[in-house]
Amino acid sequence: MDNRKERYVLTWAGKSEAIQNIQVPSVGTLLPVPEQSIHFDTSENAIIEGDNLEVLKLLQKSYYGKIKMIYIDPPYNTGNEFIYPDNFREGLEEYLRFSGQTDENGIRLSTNAETNGRYHSNWLNMMYPRLFLARNLLKEDGIICISIDDHEIKNLRALLDEIFGEENHVITTVWHRRQNADNRNLTNASTDHEYIVVYQKTQKGTLRGKDIDISKYQNPDNDPRGPWASIDLTGLATKEQRPNLHFDIIDPETGIAYPPNPARGWSKSKETIDQMIQNNEILFPKNPNGRPRQKKFLRDLQSSTTGFSSILKDVGFTTDGTREVTELLGERIFAYPKPTELIKTFIDQCTGENDIVLDFFAGSGTTAQAVLELNRQDGGNRKFILVQLPEPIDRQDYPTIVEITKERVRRVIAKINQEEENELDLADVHTQDRGFKVFKLSSSNFKIWDGSFENIPNAQVLVEQLTLFADNVQPGRSKLDMLYEILLKSGFQLSERIAPVLALGETVYSVADGSLLVCLAETLTEELVRGMIELEPDSVICLDSAFHGNDPLKTNAVLEMKSHDIEFRTV
Repeated sequence: MDNRKERYVLTWAGKSEAIQNIQVPSVGTLLPVPEQSIHFDTSENAIIEGDNLEVLKLLQKSYYGKIKMIYIDPPYNTGNEFIYPDNFREGLEEYLRFSGQTDENGIRLSTNAETNGRYHSNWLNMMYPRLFLARNLLKEDGIICISIDDHEIKNLRALLDEIFGEENHVITTVWHRRQNADNRNLTNASTDHEYIVVYQKTQKGTLRGKDIDISKYQNPDNDPRGPWASIDLTGLATKEQRPNLHFDIIDPETGIAYPPNPARGWSKSKETIDQMIQNNEILFPKNPNGRPRQKKFLRDLQSSTTGFSSILKDVGFTTDGTREVTELLGERIFAYPKPTELIKTFIDQCTGENDIVLDFFAGSGTTAQAVLELNRQDGGNRKFILVQLPEPIDRQDYPTIVEITKERVRRVIAKINQEEENELDLADVHTQDRGFKVFKLSSSNFKIWDGSFENIPNAQVLVEQLTLFADNVQPGRSKLDMLYEILLKSGFQLSERIAPVLALGETVYSVADGSLLVCLAETLTEELVRGMIELEPDSVICLDSAFHGNDPLKTNAVLEMKSHDIEFRTV
């Protein structure tokens, strides 16, 4: 039988459309919201309100290969939680309707019941493009950590094997999430665990490991080689398996012979043991019935860490996560958040002190709290980027989940600052980045031409549309709105330094210490062009509408900039 065409492959209903969706660029932007932010002008942290698929697309150019760690806690597909709309065409338009930014259809939620014929496929269609785009954002030594339970663990592993490669699976950890057994289950079986699946982008990714306990290394006999610990010499092989590891160890001072365990033998050969006896590296027991042990010196340790266990201990329970949010916000308003200690453990394992952590299923904002607290503990300067859909909830004070996210992070920052002030540690008070920029996913600041027949049925409508596009800036958008869209599309991060400077009396924006000048003046003149040239930037971006149809001025601007090795373009 010829089965050469048969191969192992992961497929499901809608996979091809999900792949196509990855390739559709977003036409949206991220609007800055300084009034909801803390230290907007200086903070390098960000909280983004929006559909995470659209946001991930918008971040591709600016953050490609820049994120060290991604942690997400996606929907587990239990049949009750919100699942992103199973629609492969509408993209940003669908989100704008959902979030109430357009009047059509209003907010439309959906759940994914097990009776749905595409129960698992819908979840895979949601996760595939998001994980694919997330991988692009990771550094070469970057790591992604994903919380999941038994509902989709096997599909998640298969999905990650396809996107990241099976060889890049680092570990799947088991978290004991429940303190007490669940007695509500009709089967009398209580599922008390969840998983955190960890993958690396490439073989360069690694966990930090667990610090070795060096307190057991002491030097009671003043050995000149320094502190040592008593280590077991027992091996793991029978005499039939490793006959060279089965022999008597003889104490040269007493002549007592110590036979090996017949099921295990010794861990080293006779020649090695004899040499260790000469070097005073074998500890003989005072009791003849005891066992010889090895003197292991601290200086001989090749690493200060050991492996990170797949069994998570002392990282908190779900009840701890609930208590943390309740204490911060004054009441229980978020169901089953992860405990901060759990997320902090993985951030500590995966990141260095200046890395960026991304969470695009941010929920109540546990990841931000974990970053802020870990920075305080070890003096780090990690940054967080949170993305959360404004999923409606039935509350007036917090109408959507993302409002809970922002308020929790505000209160965490206030709490940490207050604790430092109370400790009178004035040298460290407010010196770390304890702020965040808020952004909101929306349509582009610049009008996008739609030449479909439905929108332009005749020549008269075409003339009217062309007239409207003479000014391509959307009404009601501020210069700050346009500035951040230009930054993202130019490949600059949301945390990039921006400074207003004067060019011939006109305020322009210097980005990355003058690498880019952004001029949002409504009218450009030859003098203003020369004023920007005198600032010696690498590149300049202006509004196309600022030329008001003056093509000679635009041509001269391009040529004059080029003569000074300045890249010039318009939007």
